[in-house]
Amino acid sequence: MPAAIVVGAQWGDEGKGKIVDLLAPHADLVVRFAGGANAGHTLVVEGKKLVLHLVPSGILHAGKQCLVGQGTVVDPGTFLDELDGLSAGGIDVAGRLFIADRAHVVMPHHKAIDGWREEASGARIGTTKRGIGPTYEDKVGRRGIRVGDLVRDSLDAHVRRNLEAWKPEAEKLGHTLPDAADVIAQLRRWGERLAPFIADGAALANDALHAGRNVLLEGAQGSMLDIDHGTYPFVTSSNAGAGGACTGAGIGPTQIQRVIGITKAYATRVGGGPFPTELEGEVGERLRKAGAEFGATTGRPRRCGWIDIPSLRMAVQINGMTSLAITKLDVLTGFDELKICTRFRLDGETVDRPPFDAYDEVEPVYETMPGWSDDIGGCDSLEQLPEAARAYVDRIAELVECPISIVSVGPDRAQTLGSTNPFE
Repeated sequence: MPAAIVVGAQWGDEGKGKIVDLLAPHADLVVRFAGGANAGHTLVVEGKKLVLHLVPSGILHAGKQCLVGQGTVVDPGTFLDELDGLSAGGIDVAGRLFIADRAHVVMPHHKAIDGWREEASGARIGTTKRGIGPTYEDKVGRRGIRVGDLVRDSLDAHVRRNLEAWKPEAEKLGHTLPDAADVIAQLRRWGERLAPFIADGAALANDALHAGRNVLLEGAQGSMLDIDHGTYPFVTSSNAGAGGACTGAGIGPTQIQRVIGITKAYATRVGGGPFPTELEGEVGERLRKAGAEFGATTGRPRRCGWIDIPSLRMAVQINGMTSLAITKLDVLTGFDELKICTRFRLDGETVDRPPFDAYDEVEPVYETMPGWSDDIGGCDSLEQLPEAARAYVDRIAELVECPISIVSVGPDRAQTLGSTNPFE
């Protein structure tokens, strides 16, 4: 049975966790394929909120298997804290949750270096200081520690070599790295607890596919934060798009059946970087308050703006999206009029796609549409939406040339309209 991918179509925080949770009942295996604990997926089920950073959102569904794939970077402390939280909530993960042995490990000094760099930088990227970037650096530098190393005798030598590589930068930043013996001891303790969860991730995913089981691939961050396609250098350190799903999960592209992109009905961004449709005044603050736009991982207020069609269109294309899910449509209720950025103006000309290196110089070209005042949180179908809300959704689909299969009209799992089986 082919796999389906869920990816963010903006700058992250689009509501991927909620959509994955919604689609998970139709899957047998849910695989997180990229990013690390810098991603936070907020789920609201029957009024109860749960925030997950590493564990795939499908874990809330009994009987579903979940895998943290090798494309992720794993902070063992965060992972174990999530396990404890799930256990306290009565959610049994035994035999259902696995970590790929080839996933790289976020170590204590990675987080320290991440923070030291951000403080010393004249142009801050807006990192979450969770050690994600330094861990991916170690990965491509061929000196990383992988989850499988935590339970092997060779760990000590790997850690000492890793610390030696980071020593010059730490000294340059005016800091001292932790003692190697302390780091090794901590990793060993984590390894003992993680041992029951460690598995060959690629084998697990491919065995499921070959057995005819449904596999759902869960992304982190968003397409405009992708290391290759995003607003560089204000991007994350991994491939957040659909292309990263195959390498991150360890399956071939011929296995992919559908790619579902997630976008808010407006746009948000956390941290630094260009954001052409950003609203800094009263309207932006209204969106922030109505949408509770504060980071699930950091608590930082998100920058808010109107929906950005050129960026969304690019995301649809580079991911090969077969459909879109629109979240937080309810947040726009009460606005007399809504604006859609359909193009950018740059150097006197209009462009339909984000430019290579002038993203912070473009001027958005807006189209105005009427708003609606009716509460849509109780709608049971797309047909029940007010005419203006339906027109707004239809216009987005028309502009990006991608059908919209799901519309979220509230934070709860039940407040979602449209088709929820990506394997049909």
